[in-house]
Amino acid sequence: MEYGDIAPIMGRLWSPLAAVTSQWGGKVNAQIAVAISAASIVPERPRVLVQIYKGNYSHRLIARSGAFALNFITSEQLHLIRDFGLVSGIDRDKMVGVEHSIGITGTPLLAGCAGFLECQVINAMDGGDMTCFLADVVNGYSDREILPISWRDARRLIPQEWNDAWNSKIAREIDISLDQMDRIDFSPWTPFAGK
Repeated sequence: MEYGDIAPIMGRLWSPLAAVTSQWGGKVNAQIAVAISAASIVPERPRVLVQIYKGNYSHRLIARSGAFALNFITSEQLHLIRDFGLVSGIDRDKMVGVEHSIGITGTPLLAGCAGFLECQVINAMDGGDMTCFLADVVNGYSDREILPISWRDARRLIPQEWNDAWNSKIAREIDISLDQMDRIDFSPWTPFAGK
């Protein structure tokens, strides 16, 4: 199988663009995620699945707090790709100057989004280079007048400089992922909350 043969269909699997916000121990963070999916067909029991790379600062906060929020960004919020996706939260507080409120889990909820889902982690699966967090949606909002933007559309709208920076970042992360993908811990998941 050649990757080029499946690249078009794989690209369609990316979800709407979301800023994943998290908190733990007085620290907050936000990152951009494109790998999110619904994980329940029961309307009264909404669940989501989100993939967070282990090298991301958000991974540590989500694993320890057991909570995160998905903030679905709009075409008016493309600056968040640069602010949340191209720098690490270890280096600086990404939430400084960003309008937000605090949700019921203590997680930041961004203002002006197409909607948000505040989530409580109920299980996780190790993927070697990332963790798939399965979570119950415990709070949420959807603005029926505003649509979230897709990654494909965002890439066409952001400056070429940001696309180049993203491509460089991903190229470095692919090398790390290739090294870690087969190092899967098959132990049952145990929550880290409180540690």
